Amino acid sequence: MDFLAILRAKLTAFGELLTADVDLSTPVPHCGDWTFYDLVDHVCRGNEWVVTAVAEQRGDEQGTPAPRDPVELRPWFDATATALVTALSVDPATEAWTFTRSAPRTVGFWRRRRAHETAMHLWDAQDALGKGEPFESELAADGIAEVFDMFAPRMIDRKLAPAPETAIQVRANDIGRIWVYGPGEPIAEIAAPVSDLLLLLWQRKASTDPEFSWQGDRVSGERVLEGPLTP
Repeated sequence: MDFLAILRAKLTAFGELLTADVDLSTPVPHCGDWTFYDLVDHVCRGNEWVVTAVAEQRGDEQGTPAPRDPVELRPWFDATATALVTALSVDPATEAWTFTRSAPRTVGFWRRRRAHETAMHLWDAQDALGKGEPFESELAADGIAEVFDMFAPRMIDRKLAPAPETAIQVRANDIGRIWVYGPGEPIAEIAAPVSDLLLLLWQRKASTDPEFSWQGDRVSGERVLEGPLTP
C-alpha cells in the first residue's frame, strides 16, 4: 500500500472537519475524557513528534499546544500535516527514531504508523461529530496485522497487558481473512466485517456489539481480547 498517499488523504479529510463553527468542547466518546480540541491537539503534537523523530533522531518532542480558536486551528493543523508529509516524503529506508525495536527504524515505519494513527483518529473525529465512516478493507486488514504483530506484544513487554493463555481466531467475514492471536489452537472465533474488527482491537467497539458473531469458548476468547492489545 502507498501509506504516504493514505496519510495525506486522511490528514486532508481530518482538516476538512475543522470548520470555523466546530464545537471544540464536543466529547470524543472512545478517547476517555477528551474533547474534540484534545483530539486535534493530540494529532497535531503527534505530527510534530514524528517530524522531530525523522529530522533529529529523537522521540522526546512534546509539541506545541494547538490554538483553541477554531479559526486559528485549521491553519495550525494544516501546517503540522504539511510538515509531517514533507518529512516522510523521502526514501522510506531513511533512518528515523521509532518507539519500537521490533520494526525497522525507518521513515517507512512512520509512513505506515501515522497512516493508521491518523485514520483511527479521523474515525474518532467523525464519530464525535456524527458518524464514523468504515475503514477501507485493505487498510483495516493491515491495521489488524499491525496490532497483532507489534502493539499486542509491546503491551505485554511493557507489562501493560498479560500474555494470552489461549488463542483466538479473528475472521473478517467480508474479505475472507483470518488472524490467530495467542498460543496453541484457537479455542474461540470472533467474526465481523474487517473495519469493525479493527475498531474492536482499538477499543472503539465492544465484543458484545451485534456486528460480532462468536463460536467456541466465548468467555476465554473475550478474556484474550481484553488485553488491552493497544495503548
